[in-house]
Amino acid sequence: MTKNRNQLAAFIDGANLHSAAKSLGFEIDFRRLLLDCQGRGRLLRAFYYTAVADEAAPIHALIDWLDYNGFAVVTKPSKEFTDTAGRRKVKRSMAVELAVDALEIAAHVDHVMLFSGDGDFSPLVAALQRKSVRVSVVSTALTQPPMVADELRRQADEFIELHFLADGLRREPASGKPIA
Repeated sequence: MTKNRNQLAAFIDGANLHSAAKSLGFEIDFRRLLLDCQGRGRLLRAFYYTAVADEAAPIHALIDWLDYNGFAVVTKPSKEFTDTAGRRKVKRSMAVELAVDALEIAAHVDHVMLFSGDGDFSPLVAALQRKSVRVSVVSTALTQPPMVADELRRQADEFIELHFLADGLRREPASGKPIA
């Protein structure tokens, strides 16, 4: 199958985007984020990735809303383990799932927006570029320390500073409506 021009897919590392927005002092309105992506091309799919600690986690309201409002939501349970120093740690990475999905959809899109600053995604960005997919990374370099890894920012075709999108993506204060 050949690519159609302006086909776009969005890949959202939920924990990473949440941390970046929080560090900039705002919360994401995911309806606005979806509209922003749709304004950049024909949005084929918007994926949201997050690990979930338990069934009672507050994230479930957001996951349900995203799933009902056009996002392909990918979750898995977080895993607890004890490191070699005896400290309890929680593993929440969704990087492999995101990378696999991005590579699978690459033949159908010509642009991927990656909402993450995780440097582990640099090889994924390079692989997508070898498949003639343009990659935009959305994160922030304006915090101390920066939330985007330098190697990811350099590998991307375009770096979009989250701070400059804040006014368009900012979630309004709660008014009894769902988290959206």
